[in-house]
Amino acid sequence: MDLKISGRTAVLTGAAGDMILETARILQDEGCNLVLTDIDGDELEAAASKLDSGAVTVVADLSTQDGAQAVATACADAGWEADILVHGAGVTGAKGDPLDDITEDDWREAWNNDFMTGVRMAKAFIPGMNDRGWGRVVFVTSENVAQPYPDEVVYNASKAAVLTFAKGMSQIYAQKGTLINCVAPAFIETDMTDGMMEKRAKERGTDMEEAIDSFLKEERPHLALDRRGRPDEVAFVIACLCSERASFVNGSNWRVDGGSVQTINV
Repeated sequence: MDLKISGRTAVLTGAAGDMILETARILQDEGCNLVLTDIDGDELEAAASKLDSGAVTVVADLSTQDGAQAVATACADAGWEADILVHGAGVTGAKGDPLDDITEDDWREAWNNDFMTGVRMAKAFIPGMNDRGWGRVVFVTSENVAQPYPDEVVYNASKAAVLTFAKGMSQIYAQKGTLINCVAPAFIETDMTDGMMEKRAKERGTDMEEAIDSFLKEERPHLALDRRGRPDEVAFVIACLCSERASFVNGSNWRVDGGSVQTINV
């Protein structure tokens, strides 16, 4: 497939994660230069080793302004100007009863890691895209922005904030050539959901497969495909939104959720 982005430079955050790694693979195959960042250096290098040579890697904590600046500096040091930003960094945050279990520190952690990281990366890279007249930005949100779960309130709120932030920017920066969209996955085969299912299996005294099956039946009954999604299935949608092919897509939130979310409006 020719996405018409050969020679473009893509910055991808949370790049040690499977969804973003698969996105990086597609973008590299399409001829993009890659700048990959994550907070865990060992995991980032392991991920980068699965790609062809040439990707710049930056170990950075995007919960700080210095971390975002380190990514921008690495991109500039490579002699590149970012045309594409894929922001996948974030945390699931604390879980539990919305009032009894969740502390103010829990709220601050999720807000800083899930929302403010996106703000920092937007401020670091979108102005340059606007100046050059071409850009693509994709924020990874979640099914939770449309179908919030009561034990995940900090994640619900911070990811919904990302969506409204992206939508607001999309309305003014599209006129400068920068198109901004979101992708909302649900229950994908990642380290995050592996951890959730391992914990569930341990609590119930079952194996992993049974934990997944029971979770689908009890917690995600509308996920019509009745399985976890694959990282490459999300990556394909992200990569398309990064392309010249998606030149009339702006301010959207594309679901890759197997039908999990029942509403039709977000």
